[in-house]
Amino acid sequence: MPNPPATRPRPAALPALSPTTLLAVTGGQLVATPRTSPESGGPAAPKDVRRRAAGQRTARRAPTNPYLRLLATPGARAFTAGNLIARLPMGMLGVSAIIMIAGSRDSYALAGAVTATGLAATAVVAPFTARLVDRFGQARIAVPATALAVLGSLALVLCVHYDAPAWTLFAAYAATATTPNTGGMSRARWAHLHRGDPAALHTANSFEQAADELCFMLGPVVAATLCGALFPEAGTLVGAFLLMTGVLVFAAQRTTEPPPTPRNRTAVSPLRSPGMPALLAVFLATGAVFGALEVVSIAHAGGAILALQAAGSCAAGLLYGSLRPARNVHRRLLLCLTAMTALMSLPLLAASSTASLPVLALCLLLAGAATAPTMVTGMTLVQRATPPGQLNEGMTLSVTALLGGVAAGAAGGGWLVEHTGTVFGYAAPMSAAALALAVAAAGAFRRRPE
Repeated sequence: MPNPPATRPRPAALPALSPTTLLAVTGGQLVATPRTSPESGGPAAPKDVRRRAAGQRTARRAPTNPYLRLLATPGARAFTAGNLIARLPMGMLGVSAIIMIAGSRDSYALAGAVTATGLAATAVVAPFTARLVDRFGQARIAVPATALAVLGSLALVLCVHYDAPAWTLFAAYAATATTPNTGGMSRARWAHLHRGDPAALHTANSFEQAADELCFMLGPVVAATLCGALFPEAGTLVGAFLLMTGVLVFAAQRTTEPPPTPRNRTAVSPLRSPGMPALLAVFLATGAVFGALEVVSIAHAGGAILALQAAGSCAAGLLYGSLRPARNVHRRLLLCLTAMTALMSLPLLAASSTASLPVLALCLLLAGAATAPTMVTGMTLVQRATPPGQLNEGMTLSVTALLGGVAAGAAGGGWLVEHTGTVFGYAAPMSAAALALAVAAAGAFRRRPE
């Protein structure tokens, strides 16, 4: 009797196939595998695996330098480029005006009076311009305000060129007071992009302070070169062109612009915020340090030596930004002011003990090392003391106080130079630094939460 035929096993049911499934033979069996491995983060990988793989790739690409991480923020490089172009004329226009007016009218007294009038007008107008920027947005206010300031610079050039009456010079230069605080607007963008990240804001404030020092170091050199190599009005014309171009580029970056904050009836000026008046007093005294040091150094050794002080401040600011932010910012401010007071004694010691300019230059380089950290720490406190939505106004108030201090320091330093000589004139910046330290140490401002 024949054996019954063997029963063939039924093939296992094939799994449901999808477009991302690949059929393969392994060990004589037909199997279905994903087209991409889960580790690759492809379409067939689970969502958590894909997220983890993407995070690992992002972490590998993230730069370790804090400044490179800062500039890697989407849109940051574009608005930073525009802001730097617009900020360079801040160090050019004043020097250009002095060279242009003094060369045409043969009077440094008239040139100084005209620039002082513009500085006073800026101190009055700038806070109102910043308030409008906070209320209506940077692009809507900064562009027309800059256009008015540029027209004022062009009017000054025409008045000087055509030998107009002296009063027209004052009126034209006063019109430049509508120039917006481009540094404050840039800091407001960083605060908007990195809100809640103290480390990033610390690096951003340090970067902005270093940029300030760089522009005020290069601006006078560029202005003097243009006025000397071309014609006296060249520095003002180029500065006005760069200012308008930079603001247009900056304002065009709308994705990083902080949203406007309409004012309500209950809103008050940042000047009334707890601790703000005393902070502005610290900025006023710190500005006197800069103003006195500038005048005394020019009288003692010429203006070129001031570039070393700015270079020391710029380098110190970049180094300071790479450090961790302070847990107690008020204490850090006291330490910075103490260091600035001590370092500001070095130019006085060098001028009184030796006539060597290289020694004085080294002392100025070291003296500048404390100014940027002081400014960065003080600006951090201003940002914390300013109500949300009023950052531009709060920071412009601090810049206004700083400019007022520069004017007072320049006057005090000039008086000392005229009556006691340049050597004892170096006592003015050291005394101003000690005054700033005394105001901060007195605890006149209330501590806000760290």
